[in-house]
Amino acid sequence: MNARKIRVLVAKPGLDGHDRGAKVVARALRDAGMEVIYTGLRQTPEMIAAAALQEDVDVVGLSILSGAHGSLIPRVMQLLKEQGLARVKVFVGGIIPEADIPALTAAGVAAVFGPGTNTTDIAAAIRRAVGETPGG
Repeated sequence: MNARKIRVLVAKPGLDGHDRGAKVVARALRDAGMEVIYTGLRQTPEMIAAAALQEDVDVVGLSILSGAHGSLIPRVMQLLKEQGLARVKVFVGGIIPEADIPALTAAGVAAVFGPGTNTTDIAAAIRRAVGETPGG
């Protein structure tokens, strides 16, 4: 099989200093055969969008626990579109109130995963969203 691996950028936007969940998901996605780039803590939306462009990713996974998802995630979505990356699927994980999920999906987020989500479910959702043609 000569198909390129699905490329996933995992990022921690904002001032949230807890990244254990992001690291667990990043490793699980790598173990599921995806290529994973982890940007580390305290990333600005601009840094995340720039990394997505530079790394030519298919997916951006944002892990957020700080409660700033209402402002940070729409900004990331806007910057991705401005950089011609509207094709990139964005997934969000962390502490996101159910009432806030419709606004995130309306902004273009493919899916939101809460605490305790099985990592195989996350990998499957990414595969479904990207389809058979990563980078396409």
